Amino acid sequence: MRWLKRIWAARPRLGPPGVVWANRSWLAMGLAVGVVLTILFTNGVQPLFRESTEWEKGKLVVLSGRDQSDDGQRRALINQWNAEHPEHPAEIVELPLEADGQRSEMIARAEEQVPNVDVFNLDVTWTAEFAQSGHLRPLEGVDTSGFLRRPLESCRYQGVLWALPFNTDAGLLFYRKEFVREEPLELEEITTVSTKTLRAQQDARLAAGYAGQFADYEGLTVNALELIWAEKGEVVDETGKVVIDSDRTRRALRWLADGLKGDKPVVLPESRSHTELLSTQAFRDGKVVFMRNWPVNHRVLQGNQQESAGRPRLDFEVAPLPGPSVLGGQNLAISAKSAKPRAAKALIEFLTSPRSQQLLFERGGLAATRGIVYQDSRVATEHPYARTLLRAIENARLRPVTPYYSRFSDEFRAIVRFAIDHDGELPAGAEQSLIGALQGR
Repeated sequence: MRWLKRIWAARPRLGPPGVVWANRSWLAMGLAVGVVLTILFTNGVQPLFRESTEWEKGKLVVLSGRDQSDDGQRRALINQWNAEHPEHPAEIVELPLEADGQRSEMIARAEEQVPNVDVFNLDVTWTAEFAQSGHLRPLEGVDTSGFLRRPLESCRYQGVLWALPFNTDAGLLFYRKEFVREEPLELEEITTVSTKTLRAQQDARLAAGYAGQFADYEGLTVNALELIWAEKGEVVDETGKVVIDSDRTRRALRWLADGLKGDKPVVLPESRSHTELLSTQAFRDGKVVFMRNWPVNHRVLQGNQQESAGRPRLDFEVAPLPGPSVLGGQNLAISAKSAKPRAAKALIEFLTSPRSQQLLFERGGLAATRGIVYQDSRVATEHPYARTLLRAIENARLRPVTPYYSRFSDEFRAIVRFAIDHDGELPAGAEQSLIGALQGR
């Protein structure tokens, strides 16, 4: 694999956001990377992960949430591993629950006395909790070069590497091209374009300007944090101090509260009960000009770009959010109770390898955690939004890193719901409730 490392080391560094990948040296490297990944995908090549006599034999169990990739690419990778390593077969067990239910079930499995899980596929916000509770085994002796900085950062807690990033995520702003001439940079511009478009009555289907995910689940936490960051506000600063009580935070929450009002609302009122799927449906049905959503929905909407019976053609584009996105994604970690930690580590390295990341992105629509995937010339040609996605990932921010994140999110959502109903004002004791949540109280 030295030849692959040499090519990777020689790659041109990404420039600042907005730099177009169009110079000849970049295209040449893109072709080189394409050749590398083509070789890796060629049938009949020797397995990238040779079996070791140190690997423990027997079935490996991966406990995961639902596979949202196109055509089940996570399971396809497991099948590929099994074909190459018949003495170390893996099984992915999916929990058919929403994120909060998945977390509870994973904790219950981790606390069982009988070892029944080898690898956890954790939401990025759960790594600290599982590590602090003693449910994970530290990852030692792994090569972390080539991973994007932000996703890898989500795998560390208290200076220890506990996982490797399986797939990452960053929110994007979807918009209808017939109504938007330039990418909006601020919430105020979204308001201006939305109001102008609704007043012009250019599309009878339009009900509002913007759709997000404001139902009472983790999506509300994510959307509210992003709106606050867009106004340069903070909830928890870099030192871990709660600083939600500020004019900038109120301004962001007031934008949301005011936007939901009126007969021509900037924010779709139905968004208060929307998950990602419902927001995508509203955008696809022409109800809004803008939508905040995860990149996996780009593939969903691409299938609706052609005109069909009862539905006009959907012509859309994506841009970065007005502020930083919340970093999403999942991380693979070894269960502390696994009787096969060496084999589990090898499986994690396989699932996060360049070849696997290429499959997850190109065939599955999940955001890759390795920079080499975004440098591939074919990716740049067939998936032009990849450049925007990479910028969003590089600028994304982690939610508060704490073993008590779930409590924090519950308290924060209660604050946001109050603010929506009270013109953006914070409830009494907002800061103290968040301080207590971060401390596990």
